[in-house]
Amino acid sequence: MANLLDQLKQHTVVVADTGDFESMRAYRPQDATTNPSLILKAAQQEAYAPLVDKAVADLKSSPLSGEALVSAIIDRVLVNFGKEILGIVPGRVSTEVDARLSFDTEGTLTKAHEIIRLYEADGIPRERILIKIASTWEGIRAATVLEKEGIHCNLTLLFSLVQAVACAEGGITLISPFVGRIYDWFKKSTGTDYTGADDPGVQSVRRIYTYYRQFGYPVEVMGASFRNTSQILELAGCDLLTIGPNLLDDLQKSEGTVERRLSPELATGSSLERVDAGEKPFRFLLNEDAMATEKTAEGIRLFSADIRKMEALIAAKL
Repeated sequence: MANLLDQLKQHTVVVADTGDFESMRAYRPQDATTNPSLILKAAQQEAYAPLVDKAVADLKSSPLSGEALVSAIIDRVLVNFGKEILGIVPGRVSTEVDARLSFDTEGTLTKAHEIIRLYEADGIPRERILIKIASTWEGIRAATVLEKEGIHCNLTLLFSLVQAVACAEGGITLISPFVGRIYDWFKKSTGTDYTGADDPGVQSVRRIYTYYRQFGYPVEVMGASFRNTSQILELAGCDLLTIGPNLLDDLQKSEGTVERRLSPELATGSSLERVDAGEKPFRFLLNEDAMATEKTAEGIRLFSADIRKMEALIAAKL
């Protein structure tokens, strides 16, 4: 019998949620996602130090100085990691914009353009890159502009249907609804240890997937932030699932039967009502959802903190 990971790949595109190259080689995912926390963790390991040191060496003699120099080096570090990853996976890599720009549409556009410029200067076509942006109103507006320019985006830190609908109406390529962080919030709030189909994170992704298929949106749904294999298996059939190395290992070592839980056919019988995702209802509905408001803000804070740690690491090398 095929292991659970191989069976899952028959229904869903498996993506590696890591900055570790050896994990990608071991589990052979189609795509890979990174974020500031994963890159920071990898950059502090001896095996990946040359990628950071090369970025510092390449830019140390540039006319830039101070914060501008550190920022340029970090962009180069992100691209260096992305290039290495694209040498391993056959598909795409997601590279994240500085989370401190989450409420700055113009700043997000500038940073995204720079990341794409660096990739293309190194011969990597933009079709293999997903620019990863937080699902704030300002982030979604920036991503809408980028998509019209042929720069594809991955909208992350997504915790609610209204965020997903705004992304769909903006023509976004891919969204990353967070399963585990939703589970964390409800477990802490209610004291209940949810399992299987009762998991609020699983239910959120199923609702978004169903809404997209019911109303004909082509946006790719990539479930993210998993706490256990049960959450993953309950979403078999989702367009993509991005999974950390520990859970990939668990799936690879486990046997059983993976049943498809999501499909366009299963979604056709749904009767969800359309959601108005204009700016005013978006802000109101997000504010009404305590979990989504808190987890979006927390995610931005955590990623911002890790960018600052990365800046300190680079500054020390300079």
